Amino acid sequence: MGRYFNLAELYIAANAFFSAEKIAHRHFGIDWKNAKELKYDVRTMAQLKAHEVQEGAFAHLCRYEYERGHFYRVCLQDSLILDAVGRAKSFIKLPALLLYIAAHELVHVIRFSRGEADFEAPEEEKRREEERVHIITRNVLQPCMNADLKLVIDCFSNRYQIC
Repeated sequence: MGRYFNLAELYIAANAFFSAEKIAHRHFGIDWKNAKELKYDVRTMAQLKAHEVQEGAFAHLCRYEYERGHFYRVCLQDSLILDAVGRAKSFIKLPALLLYIAAHELVHVIRFSRGEADFEAPEEEKRREEERVHIITRNVLQPCMNADLKLVIDCFSNRYQIC
């Protein structure tokens, strides 16, 4: 079993998702009343079921059915995130990494919810979609770019590996 976010880190994660929501909604032209149509929640390792824990990614989406359609769960992998920040603490900061992760996962939720991507796509299409989402995420975050966020984005540009 890995490490879990402490209270301060949970606050940083919540703030990252709040900020990412505002930025993504603005980028995609989603107003707050229509934002309720995006059915998702965010869970950290302490809240995840066994099948929601995965190695190899900082976060991933699970999709569940409910009476009105699909519901997405962003499953944060605390131990992988904390390990990456610990290994790269001289240049990767937790708030910037979590903002990138939050924006990235919200882009997925928006694209799946709008039918712009297929959650059940074959692996090759999922790989291409992941590349598209990285590009879109960089564009979404452009208005709030700072040095810490730029380093995180550079790490996700395939020149570096932080996971």
